[in-house]
Amino acid sequence: MSPRGIAAVARDEPGRIAIICGDRRETFAELDADANRWAHLFAGAGVGHGDRVAVMLGNRPEVFAAWAGASRLGALVVPVSYRFTVAEVAYILADSQTAAFVYEDDEIGPEALKGIDSLRAAANVDAPDWRQMPAHPPSREFLGSPTIFMNYTSGTTGKPKGIARPLPVPAGEDMAPQPFTVLWGWQPDDVHLLCGPAYHTAPGNYALSHLHEGARVVVMPRFDADRCLELIETERVTTSHMVPANFVRILEVDWARYDRSSVRKILHAAAPCPIPVKRKIMDVFPPGTVWEYFGMSEGFVSSISPEEWLAKPGSVGIPMPGITVKILDEDGAELPPGEVGYIYVSALSGFRFEYHNAADKTAATWRGDFYTVGDLGSVDEDGFLFIADRRVDLVISGGVNIYPAELEGVLAEHPEVVDSAVFGLPDEKMGQRVHALVEVRPGTRVSEDELLAFLGERLAKFKLPRTVELVGELPREPSGKVLKRQLREERLAAP
Repeated sequence: MSPRGIAAVARDEPGRIAIICGDRRETFAELDADANRWAHLFAGAGVGHGDRVAVMLGNRPEVFAAWAGASRLGALVVPVSYRFTVAEVAYILADSQTAAFVYEDDEIGPEALKGIDSLRAAANVDAPDWRQMPAHPPSREFLGSPTIFMNYTSGTTGKPKGIARPLPVPAGEDMAPQPFTVLWGWQPDDVHLLCGPAYHTAPGNYALSHLHEGARVVVMPRFDADRCLELIETERVTTSHMVPANFVRILEVDWARYDRSSVRKILHAAAPCPIPVKRKIMDVFPPGTVWEYFGMSEGFVSSISPEEWLAKPGSVGIPMPGITVKILDEDGAELPPGEVGYIYVSALSGFRFEYHNAADKTAATWRGDFYTVGDLGSVDEDGFLFIADRRVDLVISGGVNIYPAELEGVLAEHPEVVDSAVFGLPDEKMGQRVHALVEVRPGTRVSEDELLAFLGERLAKFKLPRTVELVGELPREPSGKVLKRQLREERLAAP
């Protein structure tokens, strides 16, 4: 296939299917034309190189057209969660100095954009205006250039931070292939299943990088385990990106009645995967297809093959090509294998970042050519990385470090436990005490005391929760991460 990019595929194979979403089957020619229409709408408002275009859409074909339209002007794309409140959306629009805003929610969109001085254009995706724009590109300068995102972090320790990267460069014949494609080997004949929210860094990037190779993307507006498996069977899905929460739901249905033989690679990340869940999901998909990696919105870190993981269960692998990982203590000294410290990572060439409008946070994140987002971990003698926890989640009780992720991993081994959230609460004597919220299966009769006894058989006494709370369902981000910070704040505010 000729040079990479949606426009090139549309030129060479206009009838090739690009996106499947429900009953819709959109060709590359149609996707390319819609991208040009968005580009004309943005350009007409004066949007250009380096400007920000915010897109707040659910999983639907238009999200890729709007992203591509902004990219064709050399603009940065700011993905926005459609689950955010008006205040949260308004903060991102203002902080990013958004020039154009695409939305679908008439209750949130128009309210959020009020008072945003930088805004020059706003459009509801379901209104006809943008579809009246010309279907040819307004300029060829950035036609074929990769989309550069300015993602906002989830704000674990405060307001979300925009991750600013080098601006897009004009397209050329010597454009390097996209790093996702090189790393994972996407092919034009792949069929990729998008089952997570596109506005999240990994799901959106993986789907888009498939489109740039001429591959087909099957879009799930919402995740449902049976529907996911049905699409894998009927559309002959070859690749997907999932999170452990997806695995848990798949394991709860009769997965064996679906044909999964087309799958060649299932990637997973975003949250720690309990070892028992990982072992079981490896039986669902063909041998050698479930790959794990560790990273964050800021960049890649490590990956591990199925065979490596079976030899070192719980590891997230060795550094990806071109990346170096160091484990440092509070003072910046490198720690030996086996000791837990801060995970520092080198950025890929050309992928160094800073936090938009946050010079102090940028300075605190980087130590020379290495950065950290506060994750704690260790490497073994073979260089394999193991994640301990987030620094913000670390519980210090009586001066001893307790890692909630360790307790959550053990709880996941209990047959009646779906998931858990472990965190620290204030304690007058110990500084902090460990509290565990446990999501149990419907109809179970397991008790708090039984779970404490289960933990007590597997962990040292000092690590055990002082209190256990059973819940029917834990609140989650769309990525599948449990909203631990929210749960902790709710307990702190309780009388």
